Amino acid sequence: MKNTYVPVTPAEAVSVIKSGDHVHISSVSAAPQCLIEAMCERGRNREFANVFIHHLHTEGPAPYTAEEFAGIFRHDAFFVGKNVRKSVQAGLADYIPVNLVDTQRLYRDGVLPCDVAMIQVTPPDEHGFVSMGTSVDATLAAVEKAHTVIAVVNPNVPRTFGDSVIPMSMIDIFVEDDTPVMEAAVAMPDKVQDAIGRHVAELIEDGACLQMGIGAIPNAVLTHLDDHKDLGIHTEMFSDGILPLIEKGIINGANKVLNRSRIVSTFAMGTKRLYDFIDNNASVRIMDVGYTNDPRNIAAQDKMTAINSALEIDITGQVCAESIGTKFFSGIGGQIDFVTGAALSRGGMNIMAMPSVTARGESKIVNTLKEGAVGGAPRSMLHWIVTEYGAVYVYGKSLQQRAKLLMSIAHPDHREELEKASYERYGSYFHYINY
Repeated sequence: MKNTYVPVTPAEAVSVIKSGDHVHISSVSAAPQCLIEAMCERGRNREFANVFIHHLHTEGPAPYTAEEFAGIFRHDAFFVGKNVRKSVQAGLADYIPVNLVDTQRLYRDGVLPCDVAMIQVTPPDEHGFVSMGTSVDATLAAVEKAHTVIAVVNPNVPRTFGDSVIPMSMIDIFVEDDTPVMEAAVAMPDKVQDAIGRHVAELIEDGACLQMGIGAIPNAVLTHLDDHKDLGIHTEMFSDGILPLIEKGIINGANKVLNRSRIVSTFAMGTKRLYDFIDNNASVRIMDVGYTNDPRNIAAQDKMTAINSALEIDITGQVCAESIGTKFFSGIGGQIDFVTGAALSRGGMNIMAMPSVTARGESKIVNTLKEGAVGGAPRSMLHWIVTEYGAVYVYGKSLQQRAKLLMSIAHPDHREELEKASYERYGSYFHYINY
């Protein structure tokens, strides 16, 4: 019965799952591993079949996508993370294309049912509230709509504020666990990534509100912002890279229109240092993805600056960030949400930053996207495109101007090939186009 805190074992908790159920797993470092393991053990014992698994990106293993569970679990996630990528590409798992802002609507609007939501929370406070800690995203919507909510109560989960705080009455079954929250090592940029970060940092204005992800390029950008002031954060995710700038007072949110002086995100992923920082920190709000990724809220921030990446970009400026040809590599995520919001922001800009070549030396600036590639942020909205060779502003530029601009930041080994392809596409007049 709700409000009754009587912990059970993981095996007892997942005994509520039955054939045909739709199960939501909380995201990123909040994925409740003990429940996942217990659920998969029931799957190995063939205790149910055709159980649908939904989630965004999750850290840790995703055993339910293994071949042994064919017919037992059906993986229909909202994003293709590293831990499910091979299974999706092999057809053992599947993916629902959806903008990140709309993931919560899949539940709230009844597009997808939610029979069981499996989450991880802090111990309850004296008022009977728990916090979902590092991740809210679409999980709050799943909790609202689920027939049964199973919560792993873990004292290592940081107590965050915002939409992450929920009453115990929303939870049906409790499990106790003290496994440390999953950490992600700080990605150190190499020379190429550092050059990209420097070019991006030069575009960012004082007083800007930033959206960026986690990884080597975002970290490289952050290391080049020491001379900036009054920066804010409104993002879908953040990591340790922002901490030095907060300590120096560079990130203070002083100019934010919404949530002044506060960092707003829908999840956080990093090291224990990050989790200690957000624990009981009223300056951090972990919010529903329907709030953080709503282009109207993004656009409301002055000088909103959205920094994203791509797998490849063609010479017209069309972005592909979702697949390599026909093979899905990631997902739509929040790129379109933030590209759109930043484009509508007063003084805002969006930036697409990527190395000029792949790890195999293939150009990421191409004549045409690979056959079967899925387009991402529309070229009509893009402002800046950045590689280690510089930054070019493509908004309002013609197709031929874009081709020349993009060639100028391509790897030198591929510029002649791109010029030839542009000449074949646009004719001899192409040689006379100036920037």
